[in-house]
Amino acid sequence: MASAGSSEEALLQVERDSSSSDDMEEGEVEMKGNGRCFRLKNFLCDPRRWMHRFLLLGLMCFLSFGNYYVFDNPASLQKTILNVMNVDVTQYSLLYSLYSWPNVILSIFGGYLIDRVFGIRLGTIIFSSIICLGQMVFALGAFVDHYWLMVAGRFVFGLGGENLAVAQNNYAVLWFKGKELNMVFGLLLSVSRVGSTVNMNINQKLYDRPFASINPDYVRLGTVLFFGLGFCLLSLGCGVVLGLFDKRAERILQRKKGEGEKISLWDIKDFPLTLWIVFIVCVTYYVAIFPFIGLAVIFLVDKYGFTISQANVVNSLVYLISAGASPVLGFLVDKTGLNLFWLNLGIVMTLGAHAMLAFLGTTQFLPYVAMVLMGVAYSLLACALWPLVAFIMPEHQLGTAYGIMQAVQNLGLAVVPIVAGMIVDRNGYLMLEVFFCAMVCISLIFGILLYVLDSTHGGKLNMTAWARRREEKEAEEKEKEKAESAKKTADILKTGTGPYTSPIPPNSAFQIRNRLLSRMGTKMPEHMAPFNPLTVSYGAHAGLLK
Repeated sequence: MASAGSSEEALLQVERDSSSSDDMEEGEVEMKGNGRCFRLKNFLCDPRRWMHRFLLLGLMCFLSFGNYYVFDNPASLQKTILNVMNVDVTQYSLLYSLYSWPNVILSIFGGYLIDRVFGIRLGTIIFSSIICLGQMVFALGAFVDHYWLMVAGRFVFGLGGENLAVAQNNYAVLWFKGKELNMVFGLLLSVSRVGSTVNMNINQKLYDRPFASINPDYVRLGTVLFFGLGFCLLSLGCGVVLGLFDKRAERILQRKKGEGEKISLWDIKDFPLTLWIVFIVCVTYYVAIFPFIGLAVIFLVDKYGFTISQANVVNSLVYLISAGASPVLGFLVDKTGLNLFWLNLGIVMTLGAHAMLAFLGTTQFLPYVAMVLMGVAYSLLACALWPLVAFIMPEHQLGTAYGIMQAVQNLGLAVVPIVAGMIVDRNGYLMLEVFFCAMVCISLIFGILLYVLDSTHGGKLNMTAWARRREEKEAEEKEKEKAESAKKTADILKTGTGPYTSPIPPNSAFQIRNRLLSRMGTKMPEHMAPFNPLTVSYGAHAGLLK
């Protein structure tokens, strides 16, 4: 019993012992009991440890899993929705257009709220809750056979979807800037695409098999959509846990909150030119990816003679390849740096893929090669592009910067599908591919311009990983020295002690009396003239008095 009691007492003293042990490494805890001493590496609970960061990375990944799963619910159930809800294609398109159009503005506003009003933790929970509410209304609309309610649910879902992506990007930068940021963005993209892929592969099967006994059909459709709500709730739970961990880390690491550095929306006009070029590269590139995937099935069937099933497999290669390649390519960009080089390489590879589909023959292996190449390029560009915002902007403005980036992207994704549909109706798929090639060429031009501008300003965006780490280390050391100097100055002013003393010696009682008598008009002997410590040394004055 004594042994057990001493062991329990030792465990209770863990934290006090660890704080008083100066010779221990960070994250190690010294435990003493029964004459024994051993150390415990606290990898998972110490926010300074890499394992703790990657624990939080898992939560960040699943933070958007539910969002991406339910976003493509209409696509995975397109034929079912058209038949069961008795709507045409134009009405069906509202489920996507009402998501993209509001986010042209809401992404900026949401980023502003994250930066200035809610903060990253509360903002994440609020936007995750909005996604859950939107999916619930969407599923309820199908369950009660009211299509207008489904459309309203997609609108509510759109209010939170892009804003949650902004919060997720902020979390990634907060925890991984200067470490594995490029790989992290790649992994976040990969898990997001896994959510889309899972949705595409199971929703129609759920409707056809496990829920086949549920009648009528619109109730069965609503049940399948309520299944997606479960993934949204999972993501909300990840957001809550992530916020608790981040609050704890802020206290332990004594993270600065950036008070006095809050962004104003008027500061947008002062964003650097390089940031606006990054936005242009983003929108001109992504409008050649997502709208193409949305229209590629019929194109592959018409040009290469695939069946619908084969065309779906080929079309899914972009997401499948990006899901596997993104973490690997992100790790590559992390270890090498040179973000602008990889950015432009990804654009060139995408241009090659579109050119193959547009101008080469009708051999069936060509689409496989082109789509695999596009998937690798898409992953590479994402790993190199999104961290650039963190290299350009200070941390307190990242939410707004990423919000604008998301807004510009949504603007392109709202307009270009309409333009692409008009091109197909009037000129066919060849001209559509020429249009996509033109958009990628514009992206490449601005990518090269970004490289030139960065080179003339020190090459900060295209640094090697080693040079970037050295620069960040030097900045941290300067900040530490500045903080130590400010602390010493504050201690001196507070206590009146320190290595520095006033150059003016204090007056004695004798000197103060003589100065008072002089000001009263009393005639003083010459040897008792008022003493001015600024002009006469104390030693000389003492000699006069003698």
